[in-house]
Amino acid sequence: MKPMNANELLAGLTLARPVPITAVVTDSRKVVPGCIFVCFPGERVDGHDYAAAAYRAGAEYIIANHDVEGVPQDHLVIWPSSHMAMIRMASNYRMLFSPLMIGVTGSVGKTTTKEFCYAILSAFGNTLKTEGNQNNEIGLPNTLFRLEDTTEYAVVEMGMSHAGEIARLARTARPSAGIITMIGVSHLENLGSRENILKAKLEICQGLPDGAPLVLNADDDLLPGAALPGRLNPVWFGIKSRNADVSAENIRPDGDGTAFTLLDRAEGETFRFEVRIPSAGVHTVYDALAAYAAATRLGLDRAKCAAALANYRTTGMRQNIVQHGGVTFIEDCYNASPDSMKAALQILRDRTPAPGGRRIAVLGDMLELGSASESGHRQTGEWAAQAADLLVAFGPRSAAMADAARQKGITTIHCQTSEEVVEYLRQTVRPGDVVLAKASHAMKLDEVLHTLYEDLPNT
Repeated sequence: MKPMNANELLAGLTLARPVPITAVVTDSRKVVPGCIFVCFPGERVDGHDYAAAAYRAGAEYIIANHDVEGVPQDHLVIWPSSHMAMIRMASNYRMLFSPLMIGVTGSVGKTTTKEFCYAILSAFGNTLKTEGNQNNEIGLPNTLFRLEDTTEYAVVEMGMSHAGEIARLARTARPSAGIITMIGVSHLENLGSRENILKAKLEICQGLPDGAPLVLNADDDLLPGAALPGRLNPVWFGIKSRNADVSAENIRPDGDGTAFTLLDRAEGETFRFEVRIPSAGVHTVYDALAAYAAATRLGLDRAKCAAALANYRTTGMRQNIVQHGGVTFIEDCYNASPDSMKAALQILRDRTPAPGGRRIAVLGDMLELGSASESGHRQTGEWAAQAADLLVAFGPRSAAMADAARQKGITTIHCQTSEEVVEYLRQTVRPGDVVLAKASHAMKLDEVLHTLYEDLPNT
């Protein structure tokens, strides 16, 4: 973080002294002299319990929801919402910089699209990106606090679970271009309908300047009919739609990656580029097209943007293909919804096992689907029956998935605990198998894999 005077950083929260602030932290272990420590009350840990120690360690200001014993009043900022305090400070800090920035939201594919954006932008200069899952009202400010004078480009991911959150994030980040990947059913539990999810994702428009590119999925069933602000420049990407400005044809597997021809219809011409991306599945082609569309509409060279897509790298357990003990694992344990399950199962279906090997789908509960939970899990079970030889369903919600798969004739086992999953896989997987593992992150399927890997030699 570039040092910023407290009276400027805390503008709108309190009247502060013009002393330099060197960091904004929410973890008491990261407190350094001259920082601001923000207290967040949690279910298991309350940041207020560490506020006095943070002050003694040199924190210049403590942001809290109430008075804190041991913190002098002239070093205490009381604000009812710690999240809103973070947003306000990040917005103030953001005004110091002017990078070319892309904001990414959508129900599925945000992180992959963000990584494709990073692959492109970093080919042109020093680029900042959202790390991990830092896409909420704590994570996005933490990302913006990493802006420096040397930052030329940036890509920020914006997640949400309730209406109004994307608007706050977008107004804080003020991106130069926006991307909406698609409208799915994630967070249906909170928002009630896909139409409400659409409205929530379109809140990204509130942070875009006049004339900014708004990159949208032309193959989505809701986005093409959405009412868009006339002050923005919509750019459509897709594979099926004839109205897409940026599209792909001749899509084909290429080793562990995918090759395709990218078509860009702009300025009365059609530009064509041969592209290979190091990721599997048609759904990642969509993500690559979205990133290309945003970058080129910000004025970056088309050919260089298309070539830079090859620099994409997966992060965490997102469509990561590894081998252990002769078994190929497709790790996709970060999150799950019916849309992303369908895409991952297509990757499994397209993957050819070694002779004698099988396609095995290890699928766990999808959370936050609300009233769509039963139907979403049943539909996923039917997709699994088309893609796999064996389904291992994990979690209480996945009982519906297992039932639907059995009705389609696929061998199925339903496990209630992670220990059951590990034990079954230990006895079942064999060299030559291809195993897809996917579930909502809270199901901790990544831990299941790590435990299983301990029994399999790394090859």
